[in-house]
Amino acid sequence: MGIFAAASKVVLNALLPPQCLACNAVVDDAGAVCADCFARMTFVAPPQCDACGAPFETPIPGEVLCGACLAERPVFGRARAVFTYDEGSRGLVLKLKHGDRTDAAVHLARWMHRSGSELLSTCDVILPVPLHRLRLLMRAYNQAALLANALGKLAGKPVAVDALRRIKPTPSQGGLNRTARRRNVGGAFAVKHPARIAGQRVLLIDDVFTTGATVEACTKALCDAGAANVDVLVLARVPAPR
Repeated sequence: MGIFAAASKVVLNALLPPQCLACNAVVDDAGAVCADCFARMTFVAPPQCDACGAPFETPIPGEVLCGACLAERPVFGRARAVFTYDEGSRGLVLKLKHGDRTDAAVHLARWMHRSGSELLSTCDVILPVPLHRLRLLMRAYNQAALLANALGKLAGKPVAVDALRRIKPTPSQGGLNRTARRRNVGGAFAVKHPARIAGQRVLLIDDVFTTGATVEACTKALCDAGAANVDVLVLARVPAPR
């Protein structure tokens, strides 16, 4: 950083102090999380299920799947998340999703870049989970697309924001179990230009992984269009029931 840029940063921080992404407390750098909020967050790291990425309490040697994935392996290859969606992280996610904190996407994408480095290194193209056009008009932005674009810049990977479309205006998934969620999003997605997806290793981006129903529906549409493989990277995942 040059002297002028450094001086400008000092002046800007004095006039508009950077705030914690979660609670708005003053922090040292833009995009940072204060110590109290950071301590309340539960980050997801190995050991974890090789498929859905659910964390394990103790290390298990070799390729290991969780009970749910053993019973029914997901159609996607691997899913990874930065942190658990709980009381410690919910406010941060909701600020991006519903609080118009679109500026947070650039900073949160850096966390996703670290957590999903293995997935990013092997993908050919990055795609966000799309919103239906009616919901997009109401919300004005798609948080998954913001994260995908920021990740593409960090990883030097192409981003195809419009390759996957949501063709059914599905009701909210909130309060639905896994079976109902699957039924709700069944057939809701379609690939706009299959030729752009055929043979590609796709990395699908979303904000929250709950049961996996949405990303599985997206994966099926992508595989039907000829995708070679689909991995999933999200900001947060709902804790798996014990």
